[in-house]
Amino acid sequence: MSVESPADKQNNREPDVTPGSLYLVATPIGNLADITQRAVEVLGTVDMIAAEDTRHSQRLLSHLGIRSKLLAYHEHNEDRMTPRLLDDLLAGSSIALISDAGTPLISDPGYRLVSQAHDRGVTVVPVPGVCAAIAALSAAGLATDSFTFEGFPPAKQGARLHYLERLATQQRTMIFYVSCHRIIETLKDMLAVFGGTRRLAFARELTKTFETIKRAELSELIEWVENDENQRKGEIVLIVEGKVDDAKDAGQVDHYLTVLLSELPVKQAVKLVVKMTGENKNDIYKRALELKGA
Repeated sequence: MSVESPADKQNNREPDVTPGSLYLVATPIGNLADITQRAVEVLGTVDMIAAEDTRHSQRLLSHLGIRSKLLAYHEHNEDRMTPRLLDDLLAGSSIALISDAGTPLISDPGYRLVSQAHDRGVTVVPVPGVCAAIAALSAAGLATDSFTFEGFPPAKQGARLHYLERLATQQRTMIFYVSCHRIIETLKDMLAVFGGTRRLAFARELTKTFETIKRAELSELIEWVENDENQRKGEIVLIVEGKVDDAKDAGQVDHYLTVLLSELPVKQAVKLVVKMTGENKNDIYKRALELKGA
């Protein structure tokens, strides 16, 4: 008589899918090997899969040998589809929601469905996996103890500058998704608002063949992206360092000014410190006069 091992029990168990539940299933952002075993089981067992782009998702499902019913659910039809999916859930159907890539709802459709599912008492189940924002953050080499996800900045420059100005004093690390078609313009606007010495990590095509991760100061990064057209292609995540604490910032400015004022006239010293820190010129000039007088 053979004894079933724990591994055999795990491999032979029934997939963990409950009727009438909504599953939020993370899918690969590039490398198909990043799909989890649980995600494959859930996608292969639910009654239907709601996908942002059915043609895109069908390629993944075909690769995995999954034949579950596939429906389109995106920003252009969510008003019409949300009530239908809720009715199916309340009738006992199990549904998986997936985006084109990564974790659903992270700058993707689905919020309305999940919110109303909670309102109607539907069980919502996350099936975790890859998320481009978290993957980039983990590899950025910037502070991870406190961060914010800011999504996509506005497409128009005026709105984008206003949006960035509201974040100028944010001390938490910030995560942005940026269209490759607007990467240069967005970096230049960040330079204008955050200053040239603000550090950030540029993460492109994560988990894919041409994956690129580079950390640098804004002024250096802009030059690098402008000089390499390959860095203006594909999916891009920017991880931006939060503003340095004002007390630390003031100490750094004083240090720079003290060193430079010992060798240069006030105006030249101020000009260099403004370039290095991105701080307001009038504020730096006033502080330089105070230090010079002292």
